[in-house]
Amino acid sequence: MSKSFDVVVIGGGPGGYIAAIRAAQLGFNVACVDEWKNDKGGPAPGGTCTNVGCIPSKALLQSSEHFEHANKHFAEHGITASDVKIDVAKMVGRKDAVVKQNNDGILYLFKKNKVSFFHGRGAFVKAADGGYEIKVTGAADETLVGKHIVLATGSNARALPGVAFDEETVLSNDGALRIGATPKKLALIGSGVIGLEMGSVWRRLGADVTILEGLPTFLGAVDEQIAKEAKKAFDKQGLKIELGVKVGEVKTSKKGVSIAYTNAKGEAQTLDADKLIVSIGRVPNTIGLNAEAVGLALDERGAIVVDGDCKTNLPNVWAVGDVVRGPMLAHKAEEEGVAVAERIAGQHGHVNFNTIPWVIYTSPEIAWVGRTEQQLKADGVAYKAGTFPFLANGRARALGDTTGMVKFLADAKTDEILGVHIVGPMASELISEAVVAMEFRASAEDIARICHAHPSLSEATKEAALAVDKRTLNF
Repeated sequence: MSKSFDVVVIGGGPGGYIAAIRAAQLGFNVACVDEWKNDKGGPAPGGTCTNVGCIPSKALLQSSEHFEHANKHFAEHGITASDVKIDVAKMVGRKDAVVKQNNDGILYLFKKNKVSFFHGRGAFVKAADGGYEIKVTGAADETLVGKHIVLATGSNARALPGVAFDEETVLSNDGALRIGATPKKLALIGSGVIGLEMGSVWRRLGADVTILEGLPTFLGAVDEQIAKEAKKAFDKQGLKIELGVKVGEVKTSKKGVSIAYTNAKGEAQTLDADKLIVSIGRVPNTIGLNAEAVGLALDERGAIVVDGDCKTNLPNVWAVGDVVRGPMLAHKAEEEGVAVAERIAGQHGHVNFNTIPWVIYTSPEIAWVGRTEQQLKADGVAYKAGTFPFLANGRARALGDTTGMVKFLADAKTDEILGVHIVGPMASELISEAVVAMEFRASAEDIARICHAHPSLSEATKEAALAVDKRTLNF
């Protein structure tokens, strides 16, 4: 016998579980279906972000950063630490514990907000009276009927053509987070967020890391000045990044992996490594959704087609997050999840794609919001730019981390902030001020005139805003 709900959400990642909770808060009877399993076969809601993405990668980044500080930077503070070692198994165990805390937290929120949770794979069966019939395949099969369906099925790692992930030698982000011992030599294909973050983790722990990137420029989506500053820092750290390469045959054996490629000069090269992490993007996950049963429209990439309000071609069927257009970011999915729940309730859900922040959690961190200087030039927008280095910031000096800068871009006539770009310590936290300012269409002068705590890294944002009008308080 089927169970009826006002809203059925398929997918318990950032977009799905947030949509389910918000819909329940708005008074709807809500079910959420999710198939992620922990190592014991139990439910593990949270999607890629919680299980094999944002959360576990940050745990490993933090552990590896502690290790590097103990080995290389404690002495600067007068701290003697000899024979510092890393227990990789314990580090991975801590990561797993952090993941489980987040899984359990989501299940608690479901219970608190009276969201009915079903552990299994959700798929369309047919349109039914009062909505759509959804089959849940799991330990105990269920049939649900929902008046509204919210699809939040996320994305999967993109594999190299002809080179399948075995998660032992050729790794996706999943396998990269489960490496049990520091490899002597680690190869990565793709210098995006996953490549740089995972490369940083294992480089800090002693691996010889080489990243192969097909594009001729480093971090092409990032402001060029910021990307160059970041590249200098990574080069200094010993992270080897080769740009403009063309990857050829990849062979695996008991010894590891061998990658044939052509470098930017057109020369044939071979890279041998113990393990290979492939981070060349992600693809929308609509496998097993049975979209054809109800005529759900997909595009050529397999993504669900939606309009600006996240409506699909089917009445009362919505989709959010990685499975639709737009950036594949957890916080973008969360915003869409809230907006869809509010639209179902007849409210005016809001998502501003122009103020979605981006962050790469390397050291130095890289964060930005809005347009880059290159985009403004290409669009013919008259702008002013202001930068300020962390080298001149008192708090950065005290931290012992003066790498990088803050960069403001503002409209030449109105002074409205068009973009803010940061490379340096705590960039992930500092960018939030810029997001708030841009949401309220603030000017660079507004930031320059706000009192910032002293000493703080945020003073660098104030100084960069001042520099837009060629002013400074620190020089």
